[in-house]
Amino acid sequence: MKRFSKFTQLASLTLLLANLGSSSAVVAEPINSINSVPASSDLELRRSQVSYHSDLDLLVFEQKVEGTIGDTLPTAAGQVDTAPVLGYVFPTTLKPEDIGFNPTEGIVALAVTSHPDFDDTPLWDEDNDNDYANDGVIFHSHWVVLTSDERVPGGLAVKQFKKEDSSVVLPPTNPGMPIYMDSPGFSVVAKRNKLKVLVPAQRVNHQTDFNFDGVTAYMEVNTSDENRPMLGVYQVYSVQSGDLSLPFSVRNR
Repeated sequence: MKRFSKFTQLASLTLLLANLGSSSAVVAEPINSINSVPASSDLELRRSQVSYHSDLDLLVFEQKVEGTIGDTLPTAAGQVDTAPVLGYVFPTTLKPEDIGFNPTEGIVALAVTSHPDFDDTPLWDEDNDNDYANDGVIFHSHWVVLTSDERVPGGLAVKQFKKEDSSVVLPPTNPGMPIYMDSPGFSVVAKRNKLKVLVPAQRVNHQTDFNFDGVTAYMEVNTSDENRPMLGVYQVYSVQSGDLSLPFSVRNR
């Protein structure tokens, strides 16, 4: 209950910063509007759910949109700095240590992202062309830890750390950036208006009873401006619950 309360406080701050009026409201324009992704029905959530299939010991994270998954994608910036990142995100009440991070403050989220300027899944070849470094635009999965950050319009950023901080623990599948992010390689299935992520329960410490929400958002990489986070949320398109209250629980199948 204490962790859920912390998320509610963080979500309230996010809503205040973003001035969300409804689940599909569009918030402030990102600082780098050239690379932003316009709002569309492809980013308007209609359903977000997580189901546990006991016979497979498998969690299926699913989002359904008004339009078509994949019809709206980021346009490359031509460099990593200012690179656009489009995300279908599941904020959860899972603990960082459940997914291989050290205990730390923040909100664990499963994010399915597309970003054409770089590839941050060095162990996975999403398009099966034997090139493991050219798949950034293809939807792929990440675990991230989010914290509040007033330096970006969306009010959230992936938590950063100093490279010399020996207390930080990341899963061995992390992409090597000084932020709490992992590239777990979960299968992502995107067909028509549905997106699904297949997560073995063993990969979340066998946690099958947690709360979650659904969000679609525009993020951006920053490697040149010390006054902004390395990976911040600049625009929120849709929030499944309408208020980021994480009201949804895992369904047993």
